[in-house]
Amino acid sequence: MSCPDLSIIVTSYKNPELLRLCLQSIEANAADIAYEVIVADSETEEATEMMMREDFPQMKFFPFYRNVGLARLLEKAITSVRGEYVLYMNGDIIVRPGSIEKLLAAIRKDPSIGIIGPKLLNFNSTFQYSCFRFYRPSTILYRRTVLRYLPWAKKHLAWFLMKDYDHKEPREVDWIMGSVLLAKKSVIDTVGIMDTSFFMYMEDVDWCRRFWEAGYKVVYYPYSEMFHYHGKGSAKGGFIQSLLFNRLTWHHIRSAFIYFQKYSGKKLPKHG
Repeated sequence: MSCPDLSIIVTSYKNPELLRLCLQSIEANAADIAYEVIVADSETEEATEMMMREDFPQMKFFPFYRNVGLARLLEKAITSVRGEYVLYMNGDIIVRPGSIEKLLAAIRKDPSIGIIGPKLLNFNSTFQYSCFRFYRPSTILYRRTVLRYLPWAKKHLAWFLMKDYDHKEPREVDWIMGSVLLAKKSVIDTVGIMDTSFFMYMEDVDWCRRFWEAGYKVVYYPYSEMFHYHGKGSAKGGFIQSLLFNRLTWHHIRSAFIYFQKYSGKKLPKHG
């Protein structure tokens, strides 16, 4: 069997309906690419197993019967990759016509690109922020507390979200949201996979930073567009309610602690 040009890794968690839409969008919009699909599913339910077995038997499927975290899913899936390039996406992504081809063309044209990601849109076609500047400790504080309403906090968060950039032209950025990322397999082998110390959140920030440190660019490429169902589960409720009852908030805080501890005393990588 010949090797595909592209290995598409799809990670999912307890949402077979959305995963189905994701996989169908790949089949409908990647017909001109030699590709394989690898699905890694966390806390797998019977409905997901049945769907994969009956409707997508040609795709590799790795079920996990407990919640192992995003990086662990990718760690397992990457072991069976055969493609020259790896497109990682969450199961809540809907691929648009031409979006994969555009990302592939861009990364093939410039071998200095380590990671490239598309523009993300909400399902109503409105814009979604998906490229950012590196976190500072104050970023977490401002995003998670009522301090976000203060003038200097608003200014800082606008800086973090790159609101000074119109998001219309491709640009080198600090990091890209891990919902969709394309990289060359040989470069992933050099940089390493996502750090499994992060159970949820910050693994994409850390990964992009490591690509920069290895001498590769991280590029936001808005000429390619995909839909993303972004639930923002860790942002539900007020700050006190979130701290008391939202486990996703605690995952975010824990991951931030790991991230800042990992890079304590280290300078941020510089780029264009």
